[in-house]
Amino acid sequence: MSGSIRYAVISVAAALALGGCVVAPRSAYEPMPARAHVRMPPPPPAPVAQAAMYFYPERGQDAERQERDRYECYRWAVGQSGFDPGMTRVTLPPPSRPLPSGRDGADVAAGAVTGAVIGSIASSPRHSGDGAIIGAIFGAALGAISQESRAQAVERANAAREQRDEAARQAAQAPLGDFRRAMGACMLGRGYRIG
Repeated sequence: MSGSIRYAVISVAAALALGGCVVAPRSAYEPMPARAHVRMPPPPPAPVAQAAMYFYPERGQDAERQERDRYECYRWAVGQSGFDPGMTRVTLPPPSRPLPSGRDGADVAAGAVTGAVIGSIASSPRHSGDGAIIGAIFGAALGAISQESRAQAVERANAAREQRDEAARQAAQAPLGDFRRAMGACMLGRGYRIG
């Protein structure tokens, strides 16, 4: 066997052997494979912690007057906002899980092996080793480009998911904010300082 043919055969055998070690890349949008353990359902959404509102009398109101003002403003704020924090529990939607970015090098390795095999086959028998090296370089570069493109798409999807989660959190807290503004305005108008 001549040296170049032996080199070509060794290159192809090495490429095929290394190709068996590469795991096919998983799409970023493909669900994770099922595991042997049972998945528990996600915990229920946690209620929003409501910070207490404090009102300090500035016109010498006695305790009885303070209670009556607080009750009347509470009822008025419920009517204005359509939200009763004493009767309605505010819960936030659970945050969604981010997708993994997938920068694990699998695409680069797969591209290098594929390029080496194609380069070896496409070149003349005398230059199959050089063709395998050049193919591996170009294949690795194309694999890196593919991997980075997929990772950036996943990062954009994660950013969009975070924006949707934040919008849902704000929408869940909006009625409570409306109630608090109405309650504060009423108590302020009756001579109380809000703390």
